[in-house]
Amino acid sequence: MDRKPDPLGATPAAAGAPQALLSVPDGVFFIVGMVIGAGIFKAPSIVAGNVPGALEFVLVWIAGGVVSLCGALVYAELSGRFPETGGEYRFLSRGYGPGTAFVFAWSRMTVIQTGAIAAVSYVFGDYAQQILPLGPKGSAIYAALGVIALTALNFVGTRQSKTLQKLMSALLMIALAAVALAGLLGPAAPAVAAKPVAGDLGLAMIFVLLTYGGWNEAAYIAGEVREPRRNMIRILVVGIVAISAIYIVVNLGYLAALGLAGMRDSKAVAVDLMRPIAGDAGAVLIALLVCVATLTTMNAAILTGARTSYALGRDFAMFAALGAWREAGSTPANALLLQGVVTLALVLAGSFTPDGFSSMVAYTTPVFWIFFLLCGIALFVFRAREGAPPSFRVPLYPVIPIVFCAACGYMLYSSVNYVRFAVPFGYAVLAGILVMAVGIPLYWLARK
Repeated sequence: MDRKPDPLGATPAAAGAPQALLSVPDGVFFIVGMVIGAGIFKAPSIVAGNVPGALEFVLVWIAGGVVSLCGALVYAELSGRFPETGGEYRFLSRGYGPGTAFVFAWSRMTVIQTGAIAAVSYVFGDYAQQILPLGPKGSAIYAALGVIALTALNFVGTRQSKTLQKLMSALLMIALAAVALAGLLGPAAPAVAAKPVAGDLGLAMIFVLLTYGGWNEAAYIAGEVREPRRNMIRILVVGIVAISAIYIVVNLGYLAALGLAGMRDSKAVAVDLMRPIAGDAGAVLIALLVCVATLTTMNAAILTGARTSYALGRDFAMFAALGAWREAGSTPANALLLQGVVTLALVLAGSFTPDGFSSMVAYTTPVFWIFFLLCGIALFVFRAREGAPPSFRVPLYPVIPIVFCAACGYMLYSSVNYVRFAVPFGYAVLAGILVMAVGIPLYWLARK
């Protein structure tokens, strides 16, 4: 039977509705498994290079957990208001109109999601280089191979991708436990005083919050949680606290084994931590586990990112080719292929910079925080229009949303301020903003 499309482009709801089957522990494991990924093996060395001392290093990781919790609570209310589907795309469309939502979807396809995949692929490349070096461009070569392999896997079928995801998630937890225990129980770092650095706290927070990224997807399970109005707070609080605790313990392990100075000089902190404890064989094993962890993050981002592009293709005729669904394997084939091509182009661009990972973070971060800030402000828009919702409500309103919006504004400033650091990173910031801006005239063409 034909169904009339939603005026905002929403996919018609299937018969039935989500069932409330998830308990609090189910929700906590969902959040922890979704957030923890490759960043914890790369970002700490960059954060260490932008803080004056060990205390500040630990405090920024605690601050990252606080900001993430505030944001998760805001998203929980937003997703409770619009549980139909769409996430940020739906929030922005309802709050500001279809134009803003279109620019977001365009930016996610060309900057936010593809840039994030490229950044993580460079983490994979840096650690793969520790196992089998391929020369000066080895990290970029490995990064490209990872993107190609996982895009092909997702193209073959969603079932195969999900099975691999479960296996790699288990190996990720093993790697984190090994690194933390080795750092805390192994020999202490040599007593070398860390030299003063001309770093930037905002830049440190960029990489901290990048590592915490992913909690914004967690709020979407509210419709499947038992007694969501009470239990969503528990799930979000326990989940973010658990993630914060894991990150702090792992970073304390890095500090104990390498010291702040050693972390600043490291490109692969987990490997450098294990080498003096377990020798080259142990370092290679950890590098291998970290490679698996990065592939886990990449695989999840490739899977979800292509589905956003698929939704864009279903809503706008200009991108209709992206809305094609491949029955064999049940995948958005065209969206996956385009996403793979864009990501490979970004990997290639990153290979001409001093650090591909940092360049990709510079490319994607300002655009990411622009839309995060708009989603935070949208909560105030909906409260003014419609009042408090009957479902989940942000506690301590308006304090928590104000804290979240203030943090988003500060991170947006800090990410744009990235321009003043190294020249290639400044170009990356400007490139991301320009690509996002292209979505504005595209929208006026697409609506015709």
